[in-house]
Amino acid sequence: MPPTLASLVQHPALKLRVRAAADRLDTPVRWAHASELADPVPYMDGGELLLVTAANLDAGNPEEMRRYVRRLTAAGVAGLGFAVGVVHEAVPAALVDAAEEAGMPLLEVPRPTPFIAISKAVSAAIAAEQYRSVTAGFEAQRELTRAALASEGPVPLLTRLAAHVDGWAALYDTSGAVVAVAPEWAARRAARLTPDAARLRERSAPSSAVVGSAEDRVELQTLGTGRRARGVLAVGTGAALGTAERYAVNSAVALLTLTTARSRALYGAEQRLGAAVLRMLLSGEPDHARAVAGDLWGGLFDAPFRLLIAEPAALSGTTGTAVAETLAEALDTAATRSGEPLLAVPEGERLVVLAVDGGAAVAACTAYAEAQEGRPARDTGAEGAQIVVGLSAPAGPIAVSAAYKQAEQALSVARRRGRALVEHEELAAGSVLPLLADDAVRAFADGMLRALREHDAKGRGDLVASLRAWLSRHGQWDAAAADLGVHRHTLRYRMRRVEEILGRSLDDPDARMELWLALKATSSPAAED
Repeated sequence: MPPTLASLVQHPALKLRVRAAADRLDTPVRWAHASELADPVPYMDGGELLLVTAANLDAGNPEEMRRYVRRLTAAGVAGLGFAVGVVHEAVPAALVDAAEEAGMPLLEVPRPTPFIAISKAVSAAIAAEQYRSVTAGFEAQRELTRAALASEGPVPLLTRLAAHVDGWAALYDTSGAVVAVAPEWAARRAARLTPDAARLRERSAPSSAVVGSAEDRVELQTLGTGRRARGVLAVGTGAALGTAERYAVNSAVALLTLTTARSRALYGAEQRLGAAVLRMLLSGEPDHARAVAGDLWGGLFDAPFRLLIAEPAALSGTTGTAVAETLAEALDTAATRSGEPLLAVPEGERLVVLAVDGGAAVAACTAYAEAQEGRPARDTGAEGAQIVVGLSAPAGPIAVSAAYKQAEQALSVARRRGRALVEHEELAAGSVLPLLADDAVRAFADGMLRALREHDAKGRGDLVASLRAWLSRHGQWDAAAADLGVHRHTLRYRMRRVEEILGRSLDDPDARMELWLALKATSSPAAED
């Protein structure tokens, strides 16, 4: 604690006597300063013990003393020390009354006690407090370092930090979710600050913020030295941090940043190993892949998994990499919480992932994609940052190559449809007709049918409608003619004209198929969605 007026009064060598505001002696003293100016306020910073002899004051004037003391109080002066036996043999009653009225502590300084002795006492107390703070800070740093080197994760470090600041501490991951908290009772408080941690993480590191009230103060600090924060540390206390507490917090930030950097290095090594495992699976070598995967991803081989391919909706240099990294972090967080194995391999702008079928990571991917769907690019932080995902059907180790193709097909359809995520099962269980909505397919269909439409536009017959009716009836003349309300000989004549205009025989099954798809692509409601 810094020196207070009470500690100075209790100092045996100073022999100070309290004359006013005895209930305010717990006020901290930042310095002791002597001044005989009638108005020393312009030279005060606040927190000083002002020492005077009243050589230039009308100390017997009650009104003058009230104005004098009120100015000192407004300037934040901690107390007033009045030397007796110099100008005045006793403290003037007008000054005592004014100090009592304003709540300004007034100390009587005896003639044998020089002002310099009081200044030295304050200076020595401040130096001792600073030494104690630095010593406590170094001790905190040692304890936190030992905790960081332990293998139990961040909880021991947070526990020691919470004890040093007499409060609580929490660690948030890259998504803003709480990873660890100490003590346990602070879990709810930490969870309520998740949005604040997520917002702070979006700033360039290092960044900090203070939230809450003076009685429930929480300081947030980002972790990491790069452009993007790798986590957030929250420290909750009942008051502003002192010097020792600040040392402890700064040490915790540094240690957690180092731990995070070390984790990133290990993560990079795991990514390279994961890429090798994926290549083996795609090459049809599941046994070798299982051996290399070991305990890291071996669990993926024991149950059906999904393969997903994700990439930004519009490739734009580093933005695509950032999108893949953000999604990978979200999936990794979900998988870690549920204890699932997860294999995530960056491929340039793409991210290829093997995740447990029906697990938390697949659910997190779906939720992430749905949140991105339809969102303007400016809301994602950069152009082209919206995600597109293709998801395979459930597969096993021997079918990874097929699952990869399924995911690519689903990804291609997602792009054409403007969707954030498409599952391959949607394509297998649905109709082929929605695929005809592609612009290239429509252009081909328009070109194939253009001559027939031009013929009909000149009023020479309804060849397009006749062709559609005939194809829909599988070439049955009577049924198709009945649908059109014409004689079958009329329909036969029209079909011959179709063959002549197109230069293709309707006996050719490929020609019939292409004409049918062209009709569906240019006129079906499904194709125009």
